[in-house]
Amino acid sequence: MGLASLTSLAVVSWPVLDRIRFGPIAISPHGIGIAVGYLLGSWWFLREGKKRGMAEEHVSSLVMWALVGAIVGARGFFVLGHYSEFESIGDMLAVWRGGISLIGGIMGAVIFGYPVARRHGYRFGQLMDAASIGLAFGIGIGRIGDLIIGDHLGKPTTFLLGFRYAGGALPGPWSLEPNTSTWTATLEDGSIQTIARGGARLFSETGGLVAQGPAVHQTALYDMIIALGLFAFLFLLNRRVRREGVLIAAFAVWYGLGRVITDFLRVDKTWFGLTGSQWTALAAAALAIAFLVMWAVRPLPIGAARGRPLDGRLWKRIDLRSTVFVPPREPRESKEKRD
Repeated sequence: MGLASLTSLAVVSWPVLDRIRFGPIAISPHGIGIAVGYLLGSWWFLREGKKRGMAEEHVSSLVMWALVGAIVGARGFFVLGHYSEFESIGDMLAVWRGGISLIGGIMGAVIFGYPVARRHGYRFGQLMDAASIGLAFGIGIGRIGDLIIGDHLGKPTTFLLGFRYAGGALPGPWSLEPNTSTWTATLEDGSIQTIARGGARLFSETGGLVAQGPAVHQTALYDMIIALGLFAFLFLLNRRVRREGVLIAAFAVWYGLGRVITDFLRVDKTWFGLTGSQWTALAAAALAIAFLVMWAVRPLPIGAARGRPLDGRLWKRIDLRSTVFVPPREPRESKEKRD
């Protein structure tokens, strides 16, 4: 079967849009997606934080510091993984030119936000359980911007959800070959990939054809599906009281393993066979699994299970076969004001 006849198998296709223009003003859909995703994720964080005894003003402060940390971490993690590509400090700081890491952004948000949470007397599990549902939702919504601009394109494929290029300017590292409609990128491992309306081809560093197909893996689409599926799972998991830390552990396992799988579909720089995001995600998932196993082997005592569930009603029955939510203590400042 030739490349042309395979084209009909790629059912996901749209013209990419790199900028939304209003006269001299140009706005990136990628930036809009990130902003909307962060705002909606923050709304969920505020909603869940209140259920876990977190004051609204504290959550608002945490959202601000997490934003600063996310920007620093997203760019810093990318620069660390692609250090050889930058010529100066100015290039490293030029985040508007593209190049950020989602995993790095999450790490930066936690690093900047956790000291603020500790200052108000909140625990790590209390903070991260409140943030987990919003984090999954925000990632899923934010990926819409990636899809609009055609970002995170992977290897050639004939997969049903493969993305067939249908026109428009692709973001870096893609460049348009002169007098053609073919886009070319030199990838991290030295291989070269081309994308055109007729399909995609991947060539090795020596010029040999490695793979071809009518489409490419759109890893941002896969990531959006993973994140929104995780949001639905955490939403259902959160309908019953759970032991503190279970939600964020479930997030780490689900999303971490998902990123490990989807990054194999990209052609990116690797260390010992895995990308930087894969190593980070794998470590987080392994740590979360260890905690879930430990909690299953050593459940909370009956006395620790008594309290109020998320909807505020007193428990009448406790299912000792499952983990349970421990109501967080009152924030230090609120307790001092009451006294």
